[in-house]
Amino acid sequence: MNKFLPPDYHMHTHNSGDSKAPMEEMILSSIKRGLTEICFTEHLDLNYPILPDLPPNAFDLDVESYRNEYLHYKEKYAGQIILNFGVEIGMQDDCVNENTAFIKNGDFDFVIASQHLLNKRDPFYSDFWEADTVDNIFKKYFEVTLEDITYFTDFDVLGHIDYISRYVPKGDHTYSYERYNELIDAILEQLIRHDKGLDLNSKVLAYTDMNLLPNPCPEIIKRFKDMGGKIITFGSDAHTPDRVATHFEDMVDIVRSCGFTEYYTFKKRIPTAHKLL
Repeated sequence: MNKFLPPDYHMHTHNSGDSKAPMEEMILSSIKRGLTEICFTEHLDLNYPILPDLPPNAFDLDVESYRNEYLHYKEKYAGQIILNFGVEIGMQDDCVNENTAFIKNGDFDFVIASQHLLNKRDPFYSDFWEADTVDNIFKKYFEVTLEDITYFTDFDVLGHIDYISRYVPKGDHTYSYERYNELIDAILEQLIRHDKGLDLNSKVLAYTDMNLLPNPCPEIIKRFKDMGGKIITFGSDAHTPDRVATHFEDMVDIVRSCGFTEYYTFKKRIPTAHKLL
């Protein structure tokens, strides 16, 4: 157990449509891992397409139920771990106003904005990649991400910036920062100009059967630093208790190698810097 791991600022419970994890089990796993602070970031992905293995409105969020459960456990575990109330917003151009209103009324500590879809298609499903070449899909994905963070601005960090790289067809090596550096740099510039940060997401490092890089890949993390980016948060994207703070030791090493000496936490949307230990 490492008591100097940074807080896990990206995790989901049964309040998210793709998790069945009890909130209390996520908390207990965090304490066991030696974390002193976490942030729940339940999904809100409005206008998500209807898919055969998901119910309609699978990623709508019952924020009142979520808040009540959070407040119960915040009180129960006071003195053992700091719990924060966050959300992960799925960006699409047809729900910018709804997302903005939701955040305004939500009283969240922390907001992640994530690009989960492209043209109402989810890269998790293999037929996503049949629509075009992998190269064109990556270009369009980064173009849409830039558009969406231009129009939807009420967030704190951009989630897993190269998210779709998790799901490329097996054996495909098209993706690299260098190949899409102009588009990625434009995204980073937009984030930095508006004091936004990056979610450093370790989820794929737990995929033992695949040789994958975290999201973002190290080259993007370093580029963000070189361009003047400061705000970074660590996230496991855990949907089950066993994945809390997964490979955070490796992520800390990567982040240090990219030049960062600080990470951030949030309270009522206010960022606070902490030294990487």
